Amino acid sequence: MAETEQRLRYRLLTGPDDRAFCERVSAALDEGYQLHGPPTLTFDGERVIAGQAIVLPGPPRPLSVEV
Repeated sequence: MAETEQRLRYRLLTGPDDRAFCERVSAALDEGYQLHGPPTLTFDGERVIAGQAIVLPGPPRPLSVEV
């Protein structure tokens, strides 16, 4: 897999608190991501917006240092 195609180790999923949002979180869990902390909710004046942090488990990658 090319470096630009690597999955991010951390992602923050956000969107309206609806079935589509839950499906996105579920799909990420199926891809190997794990929930990181509790979900967050806010109200934008019209609808509830949800956010969920997810992470890929595993050892940390070494830092790349550009010279």
